[in-house]
Amino acid sequence: MQGPGTMTGMAVPSTSTLTVGFDLDMTLIDSRPGIKAAYVELSARTGTPIDAELAITRLGPPLEQELAHWFPDERIQEMGDLYRSLYPEFAIPPTLAMRGAREAIAAVRRVGGRAIVVTAKHEPNAELHLSHLGIEADAVIGWLWAEAKAEALREYGASVYVGDHTGDVRGARTAEALSVAVATGPCAVEELREAGADVVLDDLTAFPAWLEGHTAA
Repeated sequence: MQGPGTMTGMAVPSTSTLTVGFDLDMTLIDSRPGIKAAYVELSARTGTPIDAELAITRLGPPLEQELAHWFPDERIQEMGDLYRSLYPEFAIPPTLAMRGAREAIAAVRRVGGRAIVVTAKHEPNAELHLSHLGIEADAVIGWLWAEAKAEALREYGASVYVGDHTGDVRGARTAEALSVAVATGPCAVEELREAGADVVLDDLTAFPAWLEGHTAA
């Protein structure tokens, strides 16, 4: 985990309201082009070789885990701070919305629910991504990875959590929320199922129909 989760000053919704949590990277957004650009710039600034193409195949865990492949332990905090300072300029503009991302959020609202984003990403940068792409969440909670995501999911009374990584599955299960996995990130369908995902979808374009059936049931 990169640091303590924060609730962005928003009121925590009633647990009687359907609340669906979403992961960010490779679930709602395809951040690979932007993150690659940020790593290329970090490499140029520090003179340290970084295989940016390899790094973007491992999205999901906290930044520090990736930096540990390229920098000694004593420099990871410094490099993390530098990377995050570069991120708004280099990573936000090239990042794209995943197919079905806006429609998935709209589907939650259509059934009277709230959509929150729970991510391991630095929270201000997560908010910049959503604002740049016009994806409106009811709350954004950053700095939480894997089982730690259960903090926010429980706090907001989320009964469903949607993510692309086995860490997201673990977070949902820790929070006793339904784990809906999308096979759009680094984890294959069978890997997500073996991790305990309750539902596995090819991508978010299938989510509105699934949610309609879920709420009807």
